[in-house]
Amino acid sequence: MIELDGAHGEGGGQILRTALALSMCTGTPLRIDRIRAKRPKPGLMRQHLTCVLAAQEVCGATVVGAELGAQTLEFRPGRVHAGDYRFAVGTAGSCTLVLQTVLPPLMLADGQSRLHLSGGTHNPMAPPFHFLQRSFAPMVRRTGAQLDLMLRRHGFFPAGGGEIEAVITPADGGLRPFDLLERGALLEAFGEALAPALPRGVPGRELEALGRLTGWDVQQLRVVSARQNEGPGNALMLTLAHELVTEVFVAFGERGLSAEDVARQAFAEMRAYQASAGAAGPHLADQLALPLALAVAGSGQPAAYTCTELTEHSRTNFAVIERFLDVRFDTRLEVSRAGNQWRVDVLPGVA
Repeated sequence: MIELDGAHGEGGGQILRTALALSMCTGTPLRIDRIRAKRPKPGLMRQHLTCVLAAQEVCGATVVGAELGAQTLEFRPGRVHAGDYRFAVGTAGSCTLVLQTVLPPLMLADGQSRLHLSGGTHNPMAPPFHFLQRSFAPMVRRTGAQLDLMLRRHGFFPAGGGEIEAVITPADGGLRPFDLLERGALLEAFGEALAPALPRGVPGRELEALGRLTGWDVQQLRVVSARQNEGPGNALMLTLAHELVTEVFVAFGERGLSAEDVARQAFAEMRAYQASAGAAGPHLADQLALPLALAVAGSGQPAAYTCTELTEHSRTNFAVIERFLDVRFDTRLEVSRAGNQWRVDVLPGVA
């Protein structure tokens, strides 16, 4: 049994999700203490409990401590089974985090799986649907596996009610490692305002402010259609599609925050990415670690990527992965006139 301290490093729910995924992938029993110890409300919240129960269903695990507020969990996995699954958070908690938990083992399963996920689809502090679809899913496909995502209904805090379908097809012959060292040429750049059940002027003002900041023309500034009963909610999404990688930057509207402030937030995140030479932004850098580590562990071949920033979130993720897999993460800062970047090498074997 691998024992983890949930207060290590970043001390949030990522430790739980990565550990559950790798427990299923490797068949290794897991115990976590002090779950989410560094959060204002420690322990299992609804979305984290849904992750545990989803993992239990996918592999027939024996679980002790699967209840709201629990700060200790024991998880003894069984065999992972491909299939059709339905997982509902039941609140506005992010259903994309549930996908994050069960995706790695289902990428290694004995057949194709279809997931129906409900909850929040566009939440702060979680990967929004459009980021997963545009940025992360193409990276999964580079391993030889397939992740196809469909948005059936938007879900925002506090109402939730969003719906996502995901089809996961394992790779023939196992996952393949790859390198992502450069972005390639910029192919397309555009901004989208999503504002169901809000006054019509809100998305217009956000896009107008974004246009002033970026110099983009009206063809690059778009209002996303959404049913009014999917709101209220507001997200401003900026997409940069390069030859080798696509990045999505999202700012969320909230009460007391002007449309112009939302535009400035999204633009600042994009500008930070453009100021670096790294291929992946900080969120994609975090998401890449687990599928690449599984590919490296399975093939014995290395992988590498560059990123704009190496967050505590990513470093904590690396440490959890190294507890389960015979891989190691080597990181170094590279400085150049083109912009600084971090290089992450995922190597077979431990130091």
